[in-house]
Amino acid sequence: MLRLLSALCFAQALIGSQASAMNFVHPGSLHSQAELDFVKARINERAQPWTAEFERLRDSGFATRQPQGRTRINSQSEDASASRDDSIAAITQALLWYFTDERHYGNGAVAILNSWADLKAFTAGSDQDKLQAGWVGANMAAAAEILRGFSGWKPADNAKLQAMFKRAFYPQLMVASSWNGNVDLTQIEALLSIAVFVEDEAAFELGIERLRKRRVAYFYLVSDGESPASIEGDGGEIEAFWSHPKKWIDGITQETCRDNGHHAQFGLASALHAAEIAWHQGVDVYAENPLRYTAAMELMAKQFLSGSMQGVCDNDSPSNSRFDSWQIGYNHYHHRLGMDLPWTKELIAKQILPGAPRAVNNLAYETLTHTRR
Repeated sequence: MLRLLSALCFAQALIGSQASAMNFVHPGSLHSQAELDFVKARINERAQPWTAEFERLRDSGFATRQPQGRTRINSQSEDASASRDDSIAAITQALLWYFTDERHYGNGAVAILNSWADLKAFTAGSDQDKLQAGWVGANMAAAAEILRGFSGWKPADNAKLQAMFKRAFYPQLMVASSWNGNVDLTQIEALLSIAVFVEDEAAFELGIERLRKRRVAYFYLVSDGESPASIEGDGGEIEAFWSHPKKWIDGITQETCRDNGHHAQFGLASALHAAEIAWHQGVDVYAENPLRYTAAMELMAKQFLSGSMQGVCDNDSPSNSRFDSWQIGYNHYHHRLGMDLPWTKELIAKQILPGAPRAVNNLAYETLTHTRR
């Protein structure tokens, strides 16, 4: 209890912090201006797969969704789907504005963000609030970063949204969830994205610190020793917290054997999203231990493609769930750094491009925004 109170007091101090001395780059959340401009050029050239992905975005229901803002979010009620869908619609319409220069998309995205600017709090009273704040905050802050260049967004409304993030989201994001690691990693992604938008260096540094701590307790390498690092929430029972793996190999995650890849896919994606945000701000957490991420990517991709968990778990059948969550990691390690990731490459070509949903919770549109060839 004392540790929790201390963490909450620290969060309150961050909420009241003044302007940062850090020189934040904008747009600099999940998308940089250079990356957005690259995609826009490919769309204008009618190049693939960007054009098909853009048309999918434009034709989705999120492209025309109207605001459903609330003043409170009970994460265990209909508020959850309303806020998640609005957050996806905000990033959808923000991207459409950037790629088309059509003001009605910018106006639509701003209207959605404005409709949530009076949000006071999350009220479910459980860690579901922390997860919900992660999903919603990651998308809304990424949309807000893109919309910094939109002339139709009034400065007063922008400032009101920044205040809302600090008032409603910070209390849910500053303290790590004690649930499975995908929740904390989603919180970290949202915290970093919001910190960039509101230019809060202390919150940004906290997110980086949390990422460094969680990654060694979520992605295992044999070089770590006989078992992974312990972290608050594991109860001191590593085997149970990791759902009793049959063997410890490079790339296994804390949730690999929990549900054979479903939540592990969210955890991996959120960790890579956080690394990408940091990269845009000049902090290279990708390079601090690249094998930890690439081993997880390659093992999971091999499990999905082979239909076997490779003897890691009692249940040998991997999850059937696929998400548009592989391009950011593949773009960085393969296209930027030249690393060979054959299983990830094949998974993207055979299972992600043909059939993965393009927007689920905080996993949205990576094939459109981060494909490189």
